[in-house]
Amino acid sequence: MMLSRLSLFFLTANAAFAGAFTPALQNKNSVVSALQLSSSSLNYDDVQVMVNGMPGPMATAAAEACLRKGLKLSPVAMTGPDIESSTITVYDGVTGKSSDVRLIPATETEELESAIAGLKSSCGDENLLCIDYTHPSAVNSNAKFYVKNKLPFVMGTTGGDRDQLMADVEGSKHFAVIAPNMGKQIVALQSALEDLATKFPSSFAGYKLEVTESHQKTKADTSGTAKAVIDSIKKLSDDDFTYDDIEMIRDDEEAVAFGVPADAMKGHAFHTYTLTSPDGSTSFQLQHNVAGRTIYAEGTADAVKFLAKKLRTEDEGNVFSMINVLEEGALE
Repeated sequence: MMLSRLSLFFLTANAAFAGAFTPALQNKNSVVSALQLSSSSLNYDDVQVMVNGMPGPMATAAAEACLRKGLKLSPVAMTGPDIESSTITVYDGVTGKSSDVRLIPATETEELESAIAGLKSSCGDENLLCIDYTHPSAVNSNAKFYVKNKLPFVMGTTGGDRDQLMADVEGSKHFAVIAPNMGKQIVALQSALEDLATKFPSSFAGYKLEVTESHQKTKADTSGTAKAVIDSIKKLSDDDFTYDDIEMIRDDEEAVAFGVPADAMKGHAFHTYTLTSPDGSTSFQLQHNVAGRTIYAEGTADAVKFLAKKLRTEDEGNVFSMINVLEEGALE
C-alpha cells in the first residue's frame, strides 16, 4: 500500500515572509500546537463507522485508517447507485485488521434505512457514525439522508452546493464534521496562512497570483483546498484572481511534468501558489504536495473520534470543521 508523502515548502525572497508565520506557530494556544496533543481517552469499543463510497479508493483508505486507529466498521455501507450490492473485505496492511462490509446502492433507500435501524438497535443511537467519500453530485442528497436518519457524519467529499449543505445541516442542529481537506497538517498550514492574512492584510498588494493544482484524473471537481487557500491569499493580495483562473491538471503526462511521482498517478494532490511582484523581480511560492491518500484517511478517522466525543459531551448538534478537530487536540 502506498503511503502518503507530504511536502510543504515556503520559498521566499527573504526571511521576513517565513518569519511572519512564527507567532501563529509558536502561540501555545494556536491550532498548530494542538498537533502535539493526544486524543481523548474516550472508549470507542461501541462505536461503529459506516464508510460510504467504497469501493472507491478514498473511502476504502478511510475505512482502513479507522481499523488502524481502533475503530470498528459497520457491517453495512452505502455505495454508488450504479454499483451492484456486494460484500467486500477491508484490510489494513499496517495492523493486519480486517472487516467485511456489505455495500448497498444509494438507490436502495428502504434497505439502507432498515439496516441503519438494526445497527442503531444493536450499538446505540450515538454509536453509529458515517464517513462520506462519495461523489460531488451526491453531497447534498447524502447530507439530507444523514440528517433524516439522525446519522452523525464526517463529510470529506468536496463539491456540491456548499452553502445549501451548511444550511441543511446547521439548520437541523445535526452533528457533523465538514471540511474540504481532512489532512490535519495541511489544515494547520491553512490556519497559519489565515492568521497571516488577518494580521497583515494587503501586504502583497500589486502582486499577481498564479495557482496550479494536480490531482488524479478521476477527481471530478476543482480542489476545495485550493479554493480555501486562495481565499486567504487574496486577503494578502489585491489581485482579481478567481477560481476559474486555477490551472487544473488531470492528465498523467502533465502531472509527471509538474513533479508528481509516476507511482502516485492514482492518488495525489500537488498544489503550487505563486505571488509575483509587479516588476517580476520578486516571487513567493507556497507548495503542499501529497502522494497517496493516507494523510487524508487518518485525519478523517481522527475526525470520527472527535465527533464521537462531541455526541457524548454536547446536548445540541453542530457543524464542526477540521480546525475544531485540531484545536481540541483530537489527533493521533
